[in-house]
Amino acid sequence: MSVTPSDDPRLTAIGLLSEVHAGLAAKLNPVFAEAGLSDVDFETLIRLARSPARRLRMSDLAAQTSLSTSGVTRVVDRLEREGLVERVACPSDRRASYATLTDAGLARFEAVIPKHVEDIEKWFTGLLSPDELETLLSALRTIRDVVRPCATAGAIEPGKVSSPRS
Repeated sequence: MSVTPSDDPRLTAIGLLSEVHAGLAAKLNPVFAEAGLSDVDFETLIRLARSPARRLRMSDLAAQTSLSTSGVTRVVDRLEREGLVERVACPSDRRASYATLTDAGLARFEAVIPKHVEDIEKWFTGLLSPDELETLLSALRTIRDVVRPCATAGAIEPGKVSSPRS
């Protein structure tokens, strides 16, 4: 029995990944919406919350979120208007600025986390054994490091004083 091109397991793998992503987004995004955040807003807040001094250079934030520099500028502008993020000039490079999570931004982020983590457990991690989860995380990091090498831009290296979790 021969396998047709449409039965290629690589197509199945990417199809399943796409279906899982869409399904998880549908299950997880309502919590963000209830808090007045989009999924991109939440991703920006979590990246900042997990960064040293709760700040990242705008260019590193763009790289981590896979937004263009103009896209991250629009997100930070919106979050800044809401008082959740502020821009701080880089003292050593006049061309650079940091996006910094404010206390209000941290409070909004922390208000979302309990329900978000509950949903993650219900719809994702709780469906896997600890060994399955460890294997999945390792595999996802391997793929991420190749397809999005800038995803940890601006992060402090492991073993340093403080490092964002990824």
